[in-house]
Amino acid sequence: MFTQTFSMRFAMALWLLLALTVLGTSAAQAKVQVQDGAAKAPVANCPALLNQTFKRLQDEAPQNLCQYSGKVVLVVNTASYCGFTSQYQGLEALYAKYQARGLVVLGFPSNDFGQQEPGSAKEIADFCFNTYGVKFPMFSKTVVTGPQRHAFFNTLAKATGKTPQWNFHKYLIDRTGKVLASYPSATGPDNASLVAAIQKAL
Repeated sequence: MFTQTFSMRFAMALWLLLALTVLGTSAAQAKVQVQDGAAKAPVANCPALLNQTFKRLQDEAPQNLCQYSGKVVLVVNTASYCGFTSQYQGLEALYAKYQARGLVVLGFPSNDFGQQEPGSAKEIADFCFNTYGVKFPMFSKTVVTGPQRHAFFNTLAKATGKTPQWNFHKYLIDRTGKVLASYPSATGPDNASLVAAIQKAL
């Protein structure tokens, strides 16, 4: 009698353990599927302009610009060896000052003008951080002018009628994804009209 009862309890324990294992595995799989689905699902309310993917400068991880939807965006094509390179400092100051209110500065290194950005992604990232303490998002080298320019910059140029003529050209985009203005390289990050436009958009 004791042996039979023990055997039944042992069998039930094994069955319960197996059931819990199966349920746990199913839950884990479901969680992964949900996460995968969320990662692949389109971002709700993302403006068409921002529905672009670029590689992050420091590690080349793909980044969709939809993550900046709802923010005021300042897009800048940059270079490490340019007369305007010191603008990195002002751009970082802008970002630090207004980030909490919803501003993001997006930097796109470009070698389109006078071979002033010849380095690798790592070299550019190290230069930006070590020289100017850049913390705003930076992306891999991008073509910003000419027939091979990236679709993102093509759209920005069409929206403003202005194409970058040199490094550190700037485009200001509002929270809805509308391009508000274009600023030439000589317009620094501390320019009164640029700062006023950013404050108004915020």
